[in-house]
Amino acid sequence: MIDIINSISGLLWGHILVYLLIAAGLFFTIKLKFIQFVQFPHMIKVMFNSRQCDKNGISSFQAFCTSLAARVGTGNMAGVAVALYLGGAGAIFWMWLIALIGMATSFAESTLAQAYKIRDEHGNFRGGPAYYMEYGLGKRWMGVVFSLCLILAFGLVFNAVQSNSIAAAFKVAFDIPNYVVGLVLVVGSGIIIFGGLKTISRFAELVVPFMALAYLLVALYVCAINAEQLPTVFMRIINSAFGIEQAGAGAIGYGVMQAMIQGIKRGLFSNEAGMGSAANAAATATPNPPHPASQGYVQMLGVFIDTVVICSATAALILLSDQLVADSGVTGIALTQAALEEHVGSWGTIFVAIAILFFAFTSIVANYSYAETNLLFLEHNHEHGMLIFRLIVLGMVMFGSVSELGLIWTLADISMGLMAIVNVIALFMLSGVVIWLASDYTTQRKAGKLPTFDPTKNTQLDQTIPKGIWHKK
Repeated sequence: MIDIINSISGLLWGHILVYLLIAAGLFFTIKLKFIQFVQFPHMIKVMFNSRQCDKNGISSFQAFCTSLAARVGTGNMAGVAVALYLGGAGAIFWMWLIALIGMATSFAESTLAQAYKIRDEHGNFRGGPAYYMEYGLGKRWMGVVFSLCLILAFGLVFNAVQSNSIAAAFKVAFDIPNYVVGLVLVVGSGIIIFGGLKTISRFAELVVPFMALAYLLVALYVCAINAEQLPTVFMRIINSAFGIEQAGAGAIGYGVMQAMIQGIKRGLFSNEAGMGSAANAAATATPNPPHPASQGYVQMLGVFIDTVVICSATAALILLSDQLVADSGVTGIALTQAALEEHVGSWGTIFVAIAILFFAFTSIVANYSYAETNLLFLEHNHEHGMLIFRLIVLGMVMFGSVSELGLIWTLADISMGLMAIVNVIALFMLSGVVIWLASDYTTQRKAGKLPTFDPTKNTQLDQTIPKGIWHKK
């Protein structure tokens, strides 16, 4: 069974997704006129003006923090370590690349999620790829397939990955049994999950900025005390990415492919660009300016912060140490802990354990919110069914705490890959809508106006978006 699972993962990532995701990123980068680079200052401006919301919705900043809570987790600390261990230093270059071009893909999916969102029976906005597949493409079956993949990935498998890393880190730092950590996580997650969408967004808004800043400050300190080694580390990343280090050994092709696959795989797991997950958070916001594209700008910044900033911080910690040793068996969160301990002493192991607790715990509750949105799309929103699902989610948190790392990561790769394939196909099919929304937003800005969405200016949008959200009363 393990061999079959590994074969499926190898097929998805070795022959399909690497090329599909790069193609999607390049396509939207070109079609949107290199929006992630040209409009980077505006991205920051929109973020700083994103705390407003109406009485029923949540702010763009809260939606950003919820999506960042899901992004910034195990992938940033354990995933980077796995990528380095399996793919070498060059994997970091491919993580950067998939993030930079993936920012345009993130803009596309988040903008569409805003345009095609609905309001649920409690007054909350809901949306995401499943909704733009149903309304924008008229293909509910496609939305159902995506929802099932997301529920499997984010409701179940990814939460097991997060709890696995927390339990492993606390085992190394404090020698606390995995099942004890699992029980604590189940109780803590349950309290927030049963509080609903707004509780999750408020929790993310408070915790995410604090945890990201603390981790970056420690990483900056390590970089400062090892400043003279930084140019060497950077060249090591570039050389390894293009096989220069392997040239003498005659293994250029294999080394580059391993670096590429591991970098893109772990990069996608971390920043989720093109996967369709963060779009579920983007749809929940009341955007400012009141235009779907404004949430696209906000979510692009999330991809940049997650991978180019936070993942690079972890890479620096590891590559500036002597802990990355081939075939040593030290990988995942244990490798990150060992690296920081080398730099700052024994408290480094404890700090990483606490950091991964915050990172991965917020990911668990944000992941659940994505799964809940898609469960509602499938119309399984009765009280008893939701209770059962929440209990299953918490069961997976416990399962991950006491399970073996490799199998869980492979299952996460497969479920993530299936989601991404379905979502990217939908993005290509709706690319004309994305381009029009981006152009409409930019045209209004250039005219000195506050961008405002009027769906009647586009016949396709006017006829397909759900009534009662964007149409004027």
